[in-house]
Amino acid sequence: MKKNCIKSNPQISDLISKLKRTSREHDVNIWRDIAVRLEKPRKSYAEVNVSKINRYASDGEILLVPGKVLGSGVLEFAVHVAALSFSDAAIDKIAAVKGKCMSIEELVESNPTGSKIRILR
Repeated sequence: MKKNCIKSNPQISDLISKLKRTSREHDVNIWRDIAVRLEKPRKSYAEVNVSKINRYASDGEILLVPGKVLGSGVLEFAVHVAALSFSDAAIDKIAAVKGKCMSIEELVESNPTGSKIRILR
């Protein structure tokens, strides 16, 4: 039996609704997938270190983390990272290589078709 998880944070509830709406309007499954991941309990959200970004991404790539980006590791090139939240160390390391940190909402607004986005979990 599946538990119904009601979010106590209204910003996350609004984000989930926006992702589902954008998915229907543009017929894009990536936003629906992220919405489903964010509907799950918070303990199952992704926690991605900067070292994992460095290992799996390439220069100039757009990455989406359905959770938090943490600052452990070294980043050697510029990437655009969208996530639910960032640690201070992660923001500093991404900015140091001329990368960009953004919220998931900003990514949805700038790229509603979801093209050329890689999801890191």
